[in-house]
Amino acid sequence: MGSQLTPVVKGLLLINVIIFALQALVLDGQGIDLAKIGGLRSIFSSDFEPYQIFTHFFIHANFDHLLGNMLPLFIFAPMLEYAWGGKRFLSFYVACALGASFLHFLIHFFEIKQFENLVQAYLNNPDPEQFNRLILAKAPKLLYQDWYEFINVFAANPTDANLITGSQERLTLLYQFYANSTITGASGAIFGILMGFGMLFPNMELRFLFLPISVKAKYMVMLYGAYETYSIIRDAPNDNIAHFAHLGGMLVAYILIKYWVKTGKV
Repeated sequence: MGSQLTPVVKGLLLINVIIFALQALVLDGQGIDLAKIGGLRSIFSSDFEPYQIFTHFFIHANFDHLLGNMLPLFIFAPMLEYAWGGKRFLSFYVACALGASFLHFLIHFFEIKQFENLVQAYLNNPDPEQFNRLILAKAPKLLYQDWYEFINVFAANPTDANLITGSQERLTLLYQFYANSTITGASGAIFGILMGFGMLFPNMELRFLFLPISVKAKYMVMLYGAYETYSIIRDAPNDNIAHFAHLGGMLVAYILIKYWVKTGKV
């Protein structure tokens, strides 16, 4: 399929792979975390930089993250570029990526404000049970494991001043962790591509590599959308995937294509 790659898709693949190789083979060895520099932070974060709006969707956390995004780009995107041409496809790709990050941080703003209120209420009135609930609901698994012993000791000694102070410090750190979190990767654009493919070629049969079954493209898109919605509702504390960004990419793709169809551009 490599010979069928279109110019823009080929360029996007090369850029993403080169940046990942540079990160893994050079920068990591020098102690430079590219995700911290180029990953997109909330505009309310002190570490936000305008260039992150564009750099974040060319940076990936690990090889699995890269492969999970580049494989759909390799498979589905060339047909969209054939249909639209390189200029429109690139604008579609960037719009989906930006729309995905916008929705993610719009939701993130309201979530972090709600969490900030809960943390502030706890700081004013510390309680071991509330501390435990907040940690269970918000702390990533590894962080929670590190704090497990502290939670038990605090529950057994709820009036200990040092433990109260320690619990307040930990919740403040947890709030800062979320307030300064970053997103990286091309997932928003990729989910936009999947939506675009499903809308342009809804009845195309897609076959799974290792299963003797096939599914129409429109149903594949529905399944992806349903899974992302389920993941948002489940809201697992150990899930560090930006599901709202995925849905944002799909939403922007849907709106753009509907607009192009209405104006006769598709």
